[in-house]
Amino acid sequence: MEITIRRTALFLVALSFVLASPVASQVSAAPVVVDTISVGDEPVSVAFSPNGKTAYVTNAGGDTVSVITVSTGDVTDTISGVDYPYSVAISPKGKQAYVASYSGDSVYVITIATGDVTDTINVGDEPYSVAISPNGNKAYVANSADDTVSVITIATGDVTDIINVGDNPYAVEISPNGKKAYVVNNNDHTVSVIKVSTGDVSDTINVGLGPRSVAFSPNGKKAYVVNRTANTVSVIKVSTGDVTDTITVGEDPESVAFSPNGKYAYVPNGDDDNVSVIKVSTGDVINTVNVGDNPSWLAFSPNGKKTYVVNAGADSVSVINN
Repeated sequence: MEITIRRTALFLVALSFVLASPVASQVSAAPVVVDTISVGDEPVSVAFSPNGKTAYVTNAGGDTVSVITVSTGDVTDTISGVDYPYSVAISPKGKQAYVASYSGDSVYVITIATGDVTDTINVGDEPYSVAISPNGNKAYVANSADDTVSVITIATGDVTDIINVGDNPYAVEISPNGKKAYVVNNNDHTVSVIKVSTGDVSDTINVGLGPRSVAFSPNGKKAYVVNRTANTVSVIKVSTGDVTDTITVGEDPESVAFSPNGKYAYVPNGDDDNVSVIKVSTGDVINTVNVGDNPSWLAFSPNGKKTYVVNAGADSVSVINN
């Protein structure tokens, strides 16, 4: 009897040790805001340099771009002379930043080494979004007021193609393999699929009401389209162009980004002042992170450790530790 009691006691002690240490160590901490960085007036978008050392924030209301040193969280430069900058994309080699100027009907080219605006490229009417191909050869610009996409050859700075798309194109993104460009058309609730090799629109995909942004998963198999009016995310299977799921998020969602490992997607909800965290494998919203006033855009650092959320109503960036 005494031996049995001792064995039972030892078993309970061992069990408590297992529950206390290994299991607890496997539970990942929930994402949390660890810093708030003040930037310019009415910030609307953000992009990290490929090496993750800097981040660029477009301040539409202040006609500036804030440059943040990620290691310290300090704004170390403010680039002026950009007319209502809306979207920003960084070249794959990290040498230039391309900024879509909504009011200027142009794209500003910033040389990152100097912080100077070194070129201004005329595009279509009221460009909202710019994306750069993975090989760095082309930039695609969604011109919202004339229902086109301007294609810029980066080596020359010339617009070498103009592609007709849907009504009020709001955002453009290029697949990781560089073969397709997805353009979300806000007014007709569709995605125009551009075959990059020819410049032709090869498909039109119906999504939710008021699509505003699109992102491809890192493996290129899925595309998430944020539908602002519907408060949803449409999940597209890229190989077929089919919408395979619709995920409900918060009020007034503005954009979407995938974590570099492809496991999560974050969506900022402008009216709720928070970010929905989606588990990609299930399509479930597994967490909600409170951020600043009217979050409009976000981006993951290349190593996935931080997410910068731009708060248009608070003139700030919320820094989330993932």
